[in-house]
Amino acid sequence: MPYITVTALSHPGLLRDHNEDSLVAGPWTLCGTVTENPQTLVFPLGTPLVVAVADGIGGQPAGEVASALTVRQLAAVGPGLGSEQAVREALDVCNRAVYAAAGRDPELSTMGTTVAGAVVLRESLVVFNVGDSRVLSVTEEGLHRMSVDDSPPLAPGHRTTSLVTQALGGTRTYNEITPHVTTAPLTPLNRYLVCTDGLTDPVPESELDDLLRAHDTGRAAFELWKTAIEAGGPDNITLALIGIGD
Repeated sequence: MPYITVTALSHPGLLRDHNEDSLVAGPWTLCGTVTENPQTLVFPLGTPLVVAVADGIGGQPAGEVASALTVRQLAAVGPGLGSEQAVREALDVCNRAVYAAAGRDPELSTMGTTVAGAVVLRESLVVFNVGDSRVLSVTEEGLHRMSVDDSPPLAPGHRTTSLVTQALGGTRTYNEITPHVTTAPLTPLNRYLVCTDGLTDPVPESELDDLLRAHDTGRAAFELWKTAIEAGGPDNITLALIGIGD
């Protein structure tokens, strides 16, 4: 029987005093926790399986609350995410839930989070994101970015920016979102990397590609994390590697 493997890891990095990232894989969530050792989960291929990361917006209150709320909502509705429209509606619900929670508590008033992930279907993959967390396909030809960063133009000489032009929540008054949602064929020979910018900011995609060519499953996740740490670990690092087996 064909199956899906999800190898996940989440870590605060070296400079943050706590982890504002969260992760969902099917019904399983990690919210603001630390897993230096990659965890691998196995699911049957068939029922829609959502795998996503959410990165609480730094410099604003309670990013970990917003990211945890988002992944728990996605976990609850994951088996029903069988189409692009269902994913868009689920992200809209997440956005409204973040604003509603912020409206109930002044200390949470501007909390927000990015989100990026994929819903694995029997023959296709529905990829989605709001913000600058990423989804990449790992192919024989190299890495291919499947998500679309919601970021302003980069300043001359800069490879990254911490600014985002769209998020779930993050403002005092409600803003609608326009999620990036696309469908791609599910290719068993490929792997898929879902990650926060704590990985992609310090580690260029060319280096990610080299690591993923050299390693698989748990070792690959560990090497990705270690490389981000060796590059200074400036932010929370959360990642999930999706593979298809038979």
